[in-house]
Amino acid sequence: METASTPPVDAVKGDTQARAKHSSTNRQIRGSSLMLVGRTISMVANFAIQVLIVRYLSKANYGAFAYAMSFVTLGQTIATFGLDRAITRFVPIYHEHRDYNKMFGTILLVIGTIVSLGTLMILSAYFFQGFIGQTLLNEKEGDKDQIIALLLILIGLAPVQALDDLIASMFAIFASPRAIFFRKYILSPGLKLSVVLLLMLFGSDEFFLASGYLAAGILGTTVYGFTLFRTLQKQEMFKQFHFDSLTVPARELFAFTIPLLTSDLVYVLMSSSDAVLLGHFRSTTEVAAFRAILPSAVLNQFVLQSFTILFTPIASRLFARQDYEGINNLYWQTAVWTSVLSFPIFALTFSLSAPLTVLLYGEKYASSAVLLALLSFGYYFNAALGFNGLTLKVYGKLRYIVVINIIAAVVNVIINLMLIPRYGALGAACGTCGTMIIHNFLKQAGLRFGTGISLFEFKHFKVYLSIIIASVALLVFQSLMPQNYSPKHPYVYISFAVTGVVALAVVALNRKSLNIEQTFPELLKIPLMRKLFT
Repeated sequence: METASTPPVDAVKGDTQARAKHSSTNRQIRGSSLMLVGRTISMVANFAIQVLIVRYLSKANYGAFAYAMSFVTLGQTIATFGLDRAITRFVPIYHEHRDYNKMFGTILLVIGTIVSLGTLMILSAYFFQGFIGQTLLNEKEGDKDQIIALLLILIGLAPVQALDDLIASMFAIFASPRAIFFRKYILSPGLKLSVVLLLMLFGSDEFFLASGYLAAGILGTTVYGFTLFRTLQKQEMFKQFHFDSLTVPARELFAFTIPLLTSDLVYVLMSSSDAVLLGHFRSTTEVAAFRAILPSAVLNQFVLQSFTILFTPIASRLFARQDYEGINNLYWQTAVWTSVLSFPIFALTFSLSAPLTVLLYGEKYASSAVLLALLSFGYYFNAALGFNGLTLKVYGKLRYIVVINIIAAVVNVIINLMLIPRYGALGAACGTCGTMIIHNFLKQAGLRFGTGISLFEFKHFKVYLSIIIASVALLVFQSLMPQNYSPKHPYVYISFAVTGVVALAVVALNRKSLNIEQTFPELLKIPLMRKLFT
């Protein structure tokens, strides 16, 4: 009688590791899919909130609110200091190695940095409010007081949102994606929407909106922090906390975060510095004209940002195998992918910028249509060239990244100083668009001469040519339509219908070029994506 043979120990161990790896991959895919759904919900909610605010407030009052919020965006980036990403890199490593002294030391360092920088910003705003009013604002005294008052309320959001980003990073390490999904993509937009609805219900002003935003931010972060505390408590993490033996790897952390921080500062400067310079040289009405349509232009980055998490692991594995040809193919395949899938948004925000602006924000913002077209072109140009910045990071070209980020920031400020005093919001849009194009050319040069990735793959010429032809055709078509953009006018909806058909035609024409099965096979595990591309 034969007995079943017992598999070798190594085979059992290998099979166990394979199953664990497969399980981890599945969890990553499910988590990425959930985050994509969450980002979509949050994007739609935040976009709707912004449209409601712009339409409800007067142009001057919205400009004052947007001016103050530009300081919050800049302050949040400075307070975070890129350390939320250091958390997601170093804490899992220390946790895996059971080096709890470094793990808790890292967490406390990040919290301390955010709280210290945030407190410093709040105090600076209070102590230098007179200086800000006299040197940065070109308004009447009464209007200056209004803007400064809004700034003093909203500046508290900078450290609050920075702490919120930190807690989200901690949840990514110690909790499930569902916790992030609920807090970041459901609770946060829900609280903001509640504030805006109350604003409209009670007929309140921008001070109610600012106070409500601050209260919503504090409430959301408090709930998030308490939930994280309970999660760590259930996992018995605090039993490993010993204050006397903490180790703070400050040099290692800051060496990692500072290069990444320069990338953040470039994009923040391109939006925040515009608002500050417009407030200084022109007026908050010009700030409103620029900031109102900015979220619509940024929608062109949605596809690129949503699937960053899928690109980096694949590129890193190819780099570890020294498969540089594979990285080149991956890079250009994903560039084509983001170009095609982002085109419907680009078609609306660029070719149909005039009717879209009036439809969303009203006749008072009709002059902002050209600004939307310029900004959309810049953001789409960035998306169409794919993950060039991430690829440079995969190759370890951090010094080059820092240098070109500084160049881009300086160029942006110089162009704005030249154009904004004379052309106002139009100059700011030209400066931002021009800077994004220059920055991307510098990144492409780094890829070509620093990594060997080709400057352009001519096998994808048809894809980019179809996008250019479709964009120009839609622009010409729109110029031939009656220039009446009232929502009651039927020609407006004809324009949107034609744009939708052309956008779908571009996606369908280039569907095979996307090569989803090889580029991002994980996407085919998402039912909607599988139906769309197979």
